[in-house]
Amino acid sequence: AEVGATTSIFPYDEKLEKYLIATGRENVAKLANDVAEHLRADGEIAENPKNFYDKIIEINLDTLEPHLNGPFTPDRAHTLSEFKNAVATHDFPEDCSVGLIGSCTNSSYEDLDRVASIIRDAAEKGIKAKAPFFISPGSERVRATIERDGQLDALNSVGATILTNACGPCIGQWHRKDTEKGTKNSIVHSFNRNFTSRADGNPETRAFVGSPETVAVLALSGKMTFNPATDTLLNENGEQVKLDEPHGNELPSFFETDANGLVLPPENGENIEVKIADDSKRLQKLTPFSAWNGENYADMPVLIKAKGKCTTDHISMAGPWLRFRGHLENISGNMLIGAENFFSGNANAVKNQLTGEICEVPVAAQSYRDAGLGWIVIGDDNYGEGSSREHAAMEPRFLGGRAILVKSFARIHETNLKKQGLLPLTFNNPADYDKILEDDRISILNLQDIAPGKSLAVRTTHADGSTDDFVVNHTFNENQIEWFKVGSALNVIRAVKGEFSILNLQC
Repeated sequence: AEVGATTSIFPYDEKLEKYLIATGRENVAKLANDVAEHLRADGEIAENPKNFYDKIIEINLDTLEPHLNGPFTPDRAHTLSEFKNAVATHDFPEDCSVGLIGSCTNSSYEDLDRVASIIRDAAEKGIKAKAPFFISPGSERVRATIERDGQLDALNSVGATILTNACGPCIGQWHRKDTEKGTKNSIVHSFNRNFTSRADGNPETRAFVGSPETVAVLALSGKMTFNPATDTLLNENGEQVKLDEPHGNELPSFFETDANGLVLPPENGENIEVKIADDSKRLQKLTPFSAWNGENYADMPVLIKAKGKCTTDHISMAGPWLRFRGHLENISGNMLIGAENFFSGNANAVKNQLTGEICEVPVAAQSYRDAGLGWIVIGDDNYGEGSSREHAAMEPRFLGGRAILVKSFARIHETNLKKQGLLPLTFNNPADYDKILEDDRISILNLQDIAPGKSLAVRTTHADGSTDDFVVNHTFNENQIEWFKVGSALNVIRAVKGEFSILNLQC
């Protein structure tokens, strides 16, 4: 956009206006248009961005090549032209076992329209998919619209399996039949998470992230090394053919109505009884977490000192475990079983300070809880990155955790910990991470004075009786401190019918 007093390189998003209209929300689009001049970045930001940002990154989209990211982390990336060498260098399985598109990312109308264009082009040139192909539309509205407009027929023509409009394989919720657990294999998907075992519970699966278009062409070719920009495919007639570039419409003329959308709750649910079988392994009634007793936390054993990347998948593994997502006790059996123990380099093996034995992380946590000991987790940088699943915060609380002390947090996970009444803390000096030993007991000396912007004093007592004192920080505001004091954010909400004043709930 032209840079000036009322325009900037960050203009009001006209695409959003078109989307609102296509989804029947013209009234919202009109309200936004009425204040469009205020929905732009200030002109001075466009003119002098270096005065407002630590780093300016310019990307020439004309030279940007499709990438595959992975395996085991979205941080590891190769361009498609580089990937052949990566397969040879790192011994990645070359065959593409499965192609997966959709879930909450890369599953829009435009995404699936562009994929359908690739499928139609392949069909006209006599090419069939060499790998199983699964697609999760982004919503029922998207699914119904691509059924009306014909993209669904194109996807079905190559044997694609259309899954429920849900998380699906992104969190391991699918029945994978093509590969046994323990078998080394490669899959490609358009989800934005690819941590170890996440997609299918198999630690030997190399999961690579690509655009929906990239996923489609790799599933058609059956090879992870296929590059549609340079390579050809052998069709049914024995001819080498090249796929055309994909194309697609950003939006349909209008979206179909989501007939299976929100179901409103009854006006009065006072007399509704939720019936759960006594022997249910998948559902469990939640018991409110207890309020803080007002005392400083003292002599908390170190449950685990996590080393390196510790995502929400390491804290609360997905895949088959998610069948227990309605049963907090059962799903807590996966708590931190994927985290690497700093002291041994192993996962799911920590020293139980009460017995001296090496045991699984959830077993040690429950042992401390049953002995009346709150415990603490020590973590590295960006602790809790990944999916914003609340179980990664609920499980430590349920098993007796009191605090999580790390070098830095992923922001959403930090907030989730606060909501469950835990203390997410960061080292004021990251080097203090190195002072924590396996048999340490940790105390927070001035927790009773917790206040926004005020650091906390921590003492770690080593097995030989020596101590180290250091400062830790938190980001609690006044409302969030109230969550901590009453036991959880949910307890604040429940306060309207409980012992706490509803005045504590401030929006």
